[in-house]
Amino acid sequence: MQYEDVLYEVRAGAAWITINRPDKMNAFRGRTCDELIHAIQRAASDRAIGAIVLAGAGEKAFCTGGDQSAHAGQYDGRGTIGLPMEELHAAIRDAAKPVIARVQGYAIGGGNVLCTLCDLTIASEKAIFGQVGPKMGSVDPGYGTALLARVVGEKKAREMWYLCRRYSAAEALAMGLVNAVVPHEQLDAEVQKWCDEIMEKSPTALAIAKRSFNMDTAHQAGIAGMGLYALKLYYDTEESREGVKAFQEKRKPDFRRKVK
Repeated sequence: MQYEDVLYEVRAGAAWITINRPDKMNAFRGRTCDELIHAIQRAASDRAIGAIVLAGAGEKAFCTGGDQSAHAGQYDGRGTIGLPMEELHAAIRDAAKPVIARVQGYAIGGGNVLCTLCDLTIASEKAIFGQVGPKMGSVDPGYGTALLARVVGEKKAREMWYLCRRYSAAEALAMGLVNAVVPHEQLDAEVQKWCDEIMEKSPTALAIAKRSFNMDTAHQAGIAGMGLYALKLYYDTEESREGVKAFQEKRKPDFRRKVK
C-alpha cells in the first residue's frame, strides 16, 4: 500500500506509525483507517519489530477522531459507518506486541478511544484528553465506552461521555488513562526509552501476556459490532445531522428543538 495519510518508520526495533494529517488535527477519514490497519498489521507481522508506536503529526493533536468534513450521514470509507473502525480497533488489540500511544496534544473523540485501546500511553504535559460524541451527534458504543470503563472506572467513564469535558495530562494520569507524563520536549525520548525496555523482553512472553489481557474483555468486540449498527441508524436521524451541521457552521447544536 502507498501511504498518503500515514507515515511509517522503524527506530531501533520499534515501528512508529504516524497519522499525517496535521491540517485536520489528525482526524481520520476512510483512507486513514485503511492505512493504519495496513501499517499496524505490517508491523505486527515483522519479527524484527518489538513494539509499535502510534502517533500524530505536528504539535497540536494526536488524533481528534473522525473527520467531520468527510461525514455526511456516513463517513467516506467502507464499514458499517463508512469507517472500518472494528478492523482498526482489532488491529491494535490483535497485534501480538505492545502498542504505545504517543500523545503530544489533543486526543479527543476517536483519538481518545485509540489511547484507550493501546497497551500503553505516554503523554506530553501539553496533552489534552476527552470525549465529544454527544456534543457532535455521535458516540462510540463499543470499546470507547465499555473498555474505557475498565481503564478509568465506570463513574469516570460516564462523566467523560455525559459531560464531554476535557482533561489535562495530569488528570489523565490520575485516572489511569495514561502511564506516564513528561515535559513536551522529552516525549520522543521517553517513548523510545519504553520501546527499548520492551525490546529487551521475551517477545513470546509479551504476546502471551497481551492475549491473556485481551481475553478478559474479548466479549466487547461483540458489543462494539452491535453498537456500530446502532450508530449507523443514529446517523440517519435529524438529531445526529444537527450535530454535524452545527460543527460545520461553528455554532452550538440545538438537539432538543423539536421537543421544546
